[in-house]
Amino acid sequence: MAGGCAVAALSACGATDRPVELPTLNGRPTMVLAHRGASGYLPEETVEAYARAIEQGADAIEPDVISTKDGVLIARHDPNLAFSTDVAQHPEFAARKRTLNVDGEMQEGWFASDFTLAEIKTLGGVSTDAERPQEFNGRYKIATIQEVIDMIKKSGRDIALYVETKNPTFHRQQGVPLEDRLLALLAAAGWSGRDAPVFVQSFEPGSLKYLRGKGSTLKLVQLIDADDVDLKTGALTYAAPYDRPYDWAQAGDKRLFSAMVSPAGLAEIKTYADGIGPWKRYIVSVKGTVGADGKVADVNGDGKVNETDAATLPATTLVADAHKAGLFVHPYTFRNEPRRLAADYKGDPKAEYKQFYALGVDGLFSDFADTALAARAEYLKQLGY
Repeated sequence: MAGGCAVAALSACGATDRPVELPTLNGRPTMVLAHRGASGYLPEETVEAYARAIEQGADAIEPDVISTKDGVLIARHDPNLAFSTDVAQHPEFAARKRTLNVDGEMQEGWFASDFTLAEIKTLGGVSTDAERPQEFNGRYKIATIQEVIDMIKKSGRDIALYVETKNPTFHRQQGVPLEDRLLALLAAAGWSGRDAPVFVQSFEPGSLKYLRGKGSTLKLVQLIDADDVDLKTGALTYAAPYDRPYDWAQAGDKRLFSAMVSPAGLAEIKTYADGIGPWKRYIVSVKGTVGADGKVADVNGDGKVNETDAATLPATTLVADAHKAGLFVHPYTFRNEPRRLAADYKGDPKAEYKQFYALGVDGLFSDFADTALAARAEYLKQLGY
């Protein structure tokens, strides 16, 4: 099986004479979660991207959940279709273009809640990263959540569905709330209980609390965001809409996402969720070299200042703190592009994965599940598994 141990086999991987106990919460190998499918290779959240991730051997595939006008749940990262589809190339929809407030940010574009599923199925997905293959743009259709469920069931493998309720406050404002429809879809699939191969994540605590309030025992995950890293100091920065959950902003709660990683914040999360999904910089941040001019230096001389010019800082205690609170930790997002890799990794994405595996993360989100799985296999082999 690709990349080592699948979800069903994690507990049995090296089940007898394991030379060391892995530092994860349950002592099992870290799960590899295919972020939006095989999005490093194909336009994200399309049927083909999810099929590729399943072929690669991912332990879970992750669709973001948004709603169409007619209440069908589809896999898209953004309600604004302009960001990841070829809707702008469809003159028949030109009149649908408008400006909406999405989580406090005014966006111009075409919004899924203004389209029926039949209309959305005429659109093609496009790559959202200019460094990734562009030749597939427009060729592959947007997946529905039902299609993703069907793909998992037909695969014959024990793969988890890892869904995110995306912009839940926005969807309620548009009259197409997500949570009840999602629960109904999962129930129809026979996935309602604690042991179902399902994780539900959200940046908005209110969405997760609503699910718990409906009696759901599914595994719930609180996502934790930030805006960026100040490469001068390595400190995380916070700016809207990435500074706090939008339901907090709506309620006048002035706390930042950073409040969630304190012991008190983790204890609060434990009252309604089972794990956290922090941006990986909460665990390992990076810091650049500041020159005499007070600016971060372009160390590698490529004319750009980014994470390749920065070194990793010592890991925080977040993984240990979360585990102490009884929460698993699934950081995001790991990618292969050199510009996204700190100088310490010397251009090798496997080096970053291995660092996080050794820190005891329980799962991680990757755009390149095949690389993550290969790194996991090498890491486990080094430990004698």
